[in-house]
Amino acid sequence: MKVKIDKELCIGCELCVQIAGDVFGIDDDDSAEVIGEITEDNEDDVRDSIQSCPTEAIIEKT
Repeated sequence: MKVKIDKELCIGCELCVQIAGDVFGIDDDDSAEVIGEITEDNEDDVRDSIQSCPTEAIIEKT
């Protein structure tokens, strides 16, 4: 599983960081960024982050 952040949609609410802080962080522009690898151990948290994002800025790559 891989994800990307649509910086145009991200509002920097940090919900993804609260759910999966080992994968997501906030950059200098106050937007989410991917900072870690997605593993079997954190994949469910990443999926929760995707579903919880209020602006749908986290996109799963296929």
